[in-house]
Amino acid sequence: MAADSTLLLSLVEEFVSGLQDSKAKDTATCVKDGQFTILQLVEALGLSLTSAQPHTRARGVQLLSDVLHDCYGGLTEREVEVLIAFYEDRLKDHYVITPPVLQGLRALTKCTVLPPGSAVSMLRSLFQDVHVQSLMLTERACVYNMLINLMATREAELKGLGADFVFGFVQSMDGERDPRNLLLAFQIARTIVLRGYDLGKFTEELFEVTSCYFPIDFSPPPNDPHGITREELIQMLRDVLTGTPRFAEFLLPLIIEKLDSDVQSAKLDSLQTLVAGVSQYEHKDVAEFLEGLWASLRREVFQTSSEKIESAGLAALTALTSCLSRSVLNSDSEDSLSTFLELVLKDCKHHLCEPDLKLVWPSAKLLQAACSASYRASHVIADAVTPSLIEQYNSRAQCSHRRTLLEVVQRFVQSVRACENGDVFSAFRPSLCSMVLSALTETNASLQVTATSVLTSLAQHTGLLLDSDVELAVDHLTRLLLTEEDHRVGLAVVECAGALAGLHPAAFITELIPRLKAAMFAEPMDQNDNGAAPEKHSHHAVRQRCLSALAAVSTQPSVVQESTPVLLEVLSAAHAGSVVFSVEEVVSACHSLRRIAEQVEDSEETGRCFHDVIIPRLLSLALQAALQGEGSPGRRSPLLEEAVLSAMVPVISTSCSRLQPTLAGQTASRAVSLFLDGDVSFLPDNSFPSNIQLLEKQPGDSWSRSRMVCLLLGCVCSLPRGVEVPRLDLLMTELEEMSCTCSYPLSYTSAAKCFAGLLNKRPQGDALDSLIQRTVKRACSELDSASSSVRTQAFTLMLWVAKALLLRYHPQFTTLTDKLFSLLDDADLGPAAADGFCLLMSDSADILNRGCHADVRIMYRQRFFCENSAKLVRGFNAAPQEKKPNYLKALSNIVNKLPKQVQVTELPALLSLLLEALSCPDQGVQLSTLSCLQPVLVDPPPALIQQLEALVSRLLALTSSPAMSVRTASLRCIHAVSCFPEHEVLPFRARVLRALARPLDDRKRLVRREAVRARAQWFLLGSPGGS
Repeated sequence: MAADSTLLLSLVEEFVSGLQDSKAKDTATCVKDGQFTILQLVEALGLSLTSAQPHTRARGVQLLSDVLHDCYGGLTEREVEVLIAFYEDRLKDHYVITPPVLQGLRALTKCTVLPPGSAVSMLRSLFQDVHVQSLMLTERACVYNMLINLMATREAELKGLGADFVFGFVQSMDGERDPRNLLLAFQIARTIVLRGYDLGKFTEELFEVTSCYFPIDFSPPPNDPHGITREELIQMLRDVLTGTPRFAEFLLPLIIEKLDSDVQSAKLDSLQTLVAGVSQYEHKDVAEFLEGLWASLRREVFQTSSEKIESAGLAALTALTSCLSRSVLNSDSEDSLSTFLELVLKDCKHHLCEPDLKLVWPSAKLLQAACSASYRASHVIADAVTPSLIEQYNSRAQCSHRRTLLEVVQRFVQSVRACENGDVFSAFRPSLCSMVLSALTETNASLQVTATSVLTSLAQHTGLLLDSDVELAVDHLTRLLLTEEDHRVGLAVVECAGALAGLHPAAFITELIPRLKAAMFAEPMDQNDNGAAPEKHSHHAVRQRCLSALAAVSTQPSVVQESTPVLLEVLSAAHAGSVVFSVEEVVSACHSLRRIAEQVEDSEETGRCFHDVIIPRLLSLALQAALQGEGSPGRRSPLLEEAVLSAMVPVISTSCSRLQPTLAGQTASRAVSLFLDGDVSFLPDNSFPSNIQLLEKQPGDSWSRSRMVCLLLGCVCSLPRGVEVPRLDLLMTELEEMSCTCSYPLSYTSAAKCFAGLLNKRPQGDALDSLIQRTVKRACSELDSASSSVRTQAFTLMLWVAKALLLRYHPQFTTLTDKLFSLLDDADLGPAAADGFCLLMSDSADILNRGCHADVRIMYRQRFFCENSAKLVRGFNAAPQEKKPNYLKALSNIVNKLPKQVQVTELPALLSLLLEALSCPDQGVQLSTLSCLQPVLVDPPPALIQQLEALVSRLLALTSSPAMSVRTASLRCIHAVSCFPEHEVLPFRARVLRALARPLDDRKRLVRREAVRARAQWFLLGSPGGS
């Protein structure tokens, strides 16, 4: 014990007299280890604490407070009681002792064993003996944190102080200026108002001491280490001011006053605070200020030049109207909502009768904002406004006025949409429907487009469109689809038809689909008639609109059952030649089928439709076309075209990806049987010869049927991973053989993609590893043989296998990567290998993506870059000069597909290669490299600034590139360079200005625009107020 006592006295002496602050940590460690207690420390500090020198007493208290900061958790209730009494007494001591005393009290407020009444005792001493605002920043923060700690743990005791606690806090906060402390003070004030502390007669004082900071105009300094933001302060203060209805009588006049400000941020903050406030208030809290609030809101919407202010003003009006709508009416009470809406209607309604004046839209927006607040408000405003709008529409002859009135009606219909009750407009239903349907018969395109939007809005309200109205609307929409040539009208009609069909499918099944079918299958005029060329073009446009409309309306299973046979009949007629359809039209029919597969709701009915009808029909038509192409040299079916086959693939793959597991398994089994065994039993129109071979070479060195393999890709590669593909090993063997021996690009590419898609989903194990080794060995043997006639096919297979393995992080991917890097030096395949890196890093649309249920790991691009960027640099340095462009192209393809955040981080290490890539003659490499560099130039690393000469020279050279995209991108980069440190770029100013004179006269407007921007920025460089 004597030794411990000696140690304690030594530590105290060294801290107090020796001014060694580190001894506080040593003392705290000894207390934690039990060598002595806190009370023993107080006894050891006796001489220091009773010294005649204030600074000595302060050092003694500082040591005790520092130890408490680390050891408050182990104190007993008796020790806490003694320490609180000691600290409260020290608050009356010399002012230099106050800071360490406050630190000690703060530590004690964290104790879980605070004696009852100690919280009140501490605060009474604090409020009585300390003038908080005369303290330094840290000590004021200490006081606020004490209050926060006690409010969290001793709320009941603090509420027992009544309004005295609020008064003490108001005195403590009054005059605070530091934003860090304001956050703490606002936190306390928010707790006071939200937790129901007694404000007593100090309600206005608490509001005044906090509202003096409203609106917040704080702007944090650059690189602020504390991270205090203006948004944090605004939100915290807003929570205080709007936290209690008792502040309403003070807050609302303040908001009205602040809305007169010329500062946009003050207006926005005031409006957003009003929204937050009235959401907590009752109608009696705001009734006194309605006229002033309405005048301010009306002014902000009528006169504002800012969309943000206008939106905030409209939101405030909605919130205010909603507040008034919550009032419960008594026989002797005033209806505040009706009174307020009378004000709104008085100032806005008459402007709706002036559709050619600019106040129509502000007035309409104000009325719509109030209308959307509640069911009561929507009834009042709709009853007042709708008859006037209908009358105005019927009396106006000018199309622009009628379109404006229709748009206003649409906004009103949409504004009450949230009420989900159609009877707001039920009294005006006949007039509204008549107005909209008559607008569809007009010849003005803009009026027709607006009418379709209003019709869509009306359809969202139950009961506003009767069956007869829907039938008439469908008739008008069909007529417009078949006769109207304006592109905007066509798009609007298709969109409207899609929206209505989801709500009223029967009318579209009986009316629209048969008429569209008849129009599509009508023959255009004789092709030898030269005068028929415009009509043929028009007929083609009608067919395209009909195909789009069929897809748009097919969202319900009942409609899909009727629309898909029409689209399949288009393909059948095009193949048979019974009706002439262009390749483009056949492709559009396939696109419509794919869109239907994407958007139709999942159900067994739709799954059966695709499984039993659509997929077999597509396979049958493609097979018929392939067999017909072998037979006669005459008419060629459009279904033989690569564009059509490629358009069929996403139809099948999208359908299969959404099939139920049972149907998906049956589809896989059918497809495998068809392609391996020639089993055509499930195909419609089954008149095919026996022993059809689709994956093997035909007699006479023919691979014409092999193009069907792209459809196999759609059938088996998009299935969920849980669906088993039968005879998978045999199928993959046949696909590998075709991909390495077939001579048709579509066939061997599709076979390689199908092989890769299946490989990606195979489970991990020895079977997978041996399959990969076998495939890689075969591909590499062909690639290593310079005389091989199938090197391109082997390369394609290797590339797709590499992508399949990259996506799932398979370890054997490294072997393929090394082989791909070695091919960059190949005389024949070098450019293709460089392009192959783009394929590896890009998302594939038809296979090996998450939509096809492929095994895709996160951040695979970043992983590939990290593992292979060094290899690429080494290969570039070792490559002969004529092969270096391949490496640069590969680098550009890799980096350009990385996320922008990764590019900014990683590019400085590859800067020399990227600058070299700017000199590469390949325009694709140039453009890709420029797009990589542009985000880096915003915040240039030191390595880039050091190579400024090379960068500027190469960028200026590219401003004369033959490719417009390269010229534009290089000018953007030059613009960004002007923002570099001025002393670094100023020496280049004259040179850049001379070089930019030429693109100012470029033949392309976009290039001239970028040149003007860049040259203006460089021209201002070095001037006062310039960059």
